[in-house]
Amino acid sequence: MKRESTQYALHLIERLTKIGVALSAERDLTKLLELIIDEARDLTAADGGTLYIMSDDGQFLDFAIVQNKTLGVRMGGTGGKINWPPVRLTDGQDNRNLANVSAYAALTGEVVSIPDVYDAAGFNFEGTREFDARTGYRSKSMLVVPMRNHEQEIIGVLQLLNAMDEGTNEIIAFSRESQMITESFASQAAVALSQNRLIQDLENLLEAFVKTIALAVDEKSPYTGGHIRRVADITMAIADKINEADEGPFSQVQFNEDQMKELRFAAWLHDLGKITTPEYIVDKATKLETIFDRMELVRARGEIILRDHERTSLRKSSEAVQEVDASQNSEEDFANQLREDMKFLADVNTGAIPLGREGLARLQEIGARKLVCGGRTEPLLTENELNNLSVQRGTLTDQERDIINNHAAVTYKLLSQLPFSKKLKNVPDYAACHHEKLNGSGYPLGLKEDDITLQARILALADIFEALTAKDRPYKRANTISEAIYILSGMVKARHIDADLFKLFMDEKIYLDYARREMNPQQIDKTDLSA
Repeated sequence: MKRESTQYALHLIERLTKIGVALSAERDLTKLLELIIDEARDLTAADGGTLYIMSDDGQFLDFAIVQNKTLGVRMGGTGGKINWPPVRLTDGQDNRNLANVSAYAALTGEVVSIPDVYDAAGFNFEGTREFDARTGYRSKSMLVVPMRNHEQEIIGVLQLLNAMDEGTNEIIAFSRESQMITESFASQAAVALSQNRLIQDLENLLEAFVKTIALAVDEKSPYTGGHIRRVADITMAIADKINEADEGPFSQVQFNEDQMKELRFAAWLHDLGKITTPEYIVDKATKLETIFDRMELVRARGEIILRDHERTSLRKSSEAVQEVDASQNSEEDFANQLREDMKFLADVNTGAIPLGREGLARLQEIGARKLVCGGRTEPLLTENELNNLSVQRGTLTDQERDIINNHAAVTYKLLSQLPFSKKLKNVPDYAACHHEKLNGSGYPLGLKEDDITLQARILALADIFEALTAKDRPYKRANTISEAIYILSGMVKARHIDADLFKLFMDEKIYLDYARREMNPQQIDKTDLSA
């Protein structure tokens, strides 16, 4: 096929079009860089090629790809890391490095075509001569083309070496036609490269923003800092083991890169709804805690009752001297009983022990004690305090628990407003369903087993295990590994969590890897629970 022919021209246009489409479609930066050099060399019949990328500070050209067919060299990209020092664009004193041909192209924006580098004037090719002497290669013709993005900024340099005659296989100079083709191709490549880097930058920004939001949620409470990160770590550890499974229920399950990212984002955002939950509920360490622990007010009222009783006893004693001894005994009994009652209230306030029927009755009796304050007679416990202290397990009232549980619905409400890409469209669903249970008793939707995705089940297991073993919660002690696993086993039997996932969690010792990273040594009471 003669290069002058119309047929060749049409073939070339078609080829460049296909290359442009391929460059635009490639999302893997490493593959894109290799594709640029491969196609540039093929278009110009070049024996070698080097792709330089401008450093972020604009002071260097970094080696991205180096290829040479004769020497069998493929460096950079999938060919391994290039350890060669970058090309400096200045000497450190703002003097431009115009002696280096690639730096010259980057600094001036001019295309450089050299028939024979050994005869070139104005450029320093000592390094090239040394390379040839060391390898036995003969560098000759060279074409150096700057790469400009859509904003006309130079983002890299494409350097081609030794154009080969298709008939004789001899080294020839790069033709004017090859130069024009390479300039056109370099422009396409620069746009594709800029687009790829822009997409990658946006994805990096999104991931960083997601983690920042998660950090803000964690930092809202001094006691749950790190919870979201730890849940994300457990989640992805489980997903990794699922991908590695070659037998069992997960042997046919394979999360691709996009699905792993989708799950990771969901894990980082699963507690986003807590951004609307009052801090005193999130951190409620005692039953009477709001902005502060109101047990101090109750104690103060108890002191007032004791003081008033002492004054009344003294007045009565002065009126009836013969009853002093009886009054003193009565006074001591009253004071002792009041102290016991206040201790009982303090113990109940911690929520550490379940409150049974007898405890509730005693609580009602104590709460009904009266005191006079400011001329008004008031009960020892207000209605709200009595309601909070009457919680039978934990520290949260039913109303407060509803507020806590609502965070899952709020998570979905917030995330569903974001324009996630098609590859991340399930993030709101996965994140919001981490409290759903297989038996349908979970929240916020009460989904049944068939409606709960595998990703949501993974998140649920990770969230529960982290909560059971967390060492930074003021309202409960951290469980040991064996205690946490015992509780999880019960949840499997109650069909709260997925049995297959729990088995994988145990068989692969995911719990132990996590424990060694995140738990206190005394919590690791057993290392093998696979019995």
